[in-house]
Amino acid sequence: MHDEIAIDRIRAFSRFYTRFAGVLNEGLLKSPFSPTEARVIYELGSRRVTTAATLAADLGLDPAHLSRMLRRFSAAGLVARHVAEGDRRERKLMLSDEGRTAFEALDGASRREIGEILDRLSPTERGDVVRDMQSIRSVLDPRFKEDPAVLIRSHRNGDASWIVHRQALLYAAEYGWNGEYEALVTGIVAEFLGRHDPKREHFWVAERGGVVAGSVFLVDAGDGVGKLRLLYVEPSARGLGIGGRLVETCMDFAREAGYRRMTLWTNDVLAAARHIYRRAGFELQRSEPHHSFGHDLVGETWERDLDPRP
Repeated sequence: MHDEIAIDRIRAFSRFYTRFAGVLNEGLLKSPFSPTEARVIYELGSRRVTTAATLAADLGLDPAHLSRMLRRFSAAGLVARHVAEGDRRERKLMLSDEGRTAFEALDGASRREIGEILDRLSPTERGDVVRDMQSIRSVLDPRFKEDPAVLIRSHRNGDASWIVHRQALLYAAEYGWNGEYEALVTGIVAEFLGRHDPKREHFWVAERGGVVAGSVFLVDAGDGVGKLRLLYVEPSARGLGIGGRLVETCMDFAREAGYRRMTLWTNDVLAAARHIYRRAGFELQRSEPHHSFGHDLVGETWERDLDPRP
C-alpha cells in the first residue's frame, strides 16, 4: 500500500519547486536563450567535452530537438564539433570561445540569483537548505555516488544531536532496534559532551556535499586504551570508503594522544562495520549473547595494538 500522506507532501513540494525554479529562470529570459537552450549551454560548459547522445539522455531531451538546437548553436559559432577517435560516426561536442563567453554570462547570472536568495537566509537556514537538497539528491539520484568527494572534519555544535537522531532512525529501519538503542546512544553522546578531555577524546564527522555522511567517536577507556564508538555511515554514502577513513582518522588521533591499544564493542549483525574493523587491523577477542534493543544479539569485543608514530 502506498503512503498517501508522503505522496501528497512530495507532490506539494514538487509544485512549489516548479514555481521556485521558474523564479530562477526569470534571469535566463533576459538572455538570448530559452531555459532549455541555457541548460544545454550550461551542461556543455560544465562537461568540457561530451556527445549529443549523452546530453539527450542526461537532460531528458528529444534527440531530434536537441540535434536542431545544436545545429543552431554551431551556425552561431557557439559549439564546435570534432570526430571522435576510433568512431567517425560519433561527434564530440564542446563550446567554442564565443560559446564559453555565453556560458560564463549564464553561469554568473544564475549564481547571482541564487546568492540573492541565500542572502535573505540566516547561516543556519542556508545550511539546512543545502543539506536537505543534497540529502534528496543522494537518495533519489544513483549517479550521485559517482562523486566521492568527502570531508572528514572535527565535530561542531549541533552534530551530536543530529547523530543521535540519525542512528536511532537508521538502526530501527535496518535492524528493527527499539528505543533502548536510542537511549544508549543518547547516554554515550551526553557523557562525551559533558566531560570529555579534548586532548584525548574527540569525534569526527564525514561530510559529502555539505551533508553529514557518517561519524565516529574516540573515548578514553583507561590504562592507555582508546575506545572507538558509534561508527556509522549513511546508506546513501556507503561503498565510498567513508567508514574506513573515519576509523583511520580515529586511530591517527589515538596514536598522537599516546594510546597504546584500541578497543571497540559491536554486534555480529553489523557485517559492514565488522569488515571495516578487520581491514583496519582489529581482531575479535571475545563474543557473548545478549538481549538488547528488542532482539537476541551477539556482542563482540575487537581490539588492536597501536604502533607509536616514528
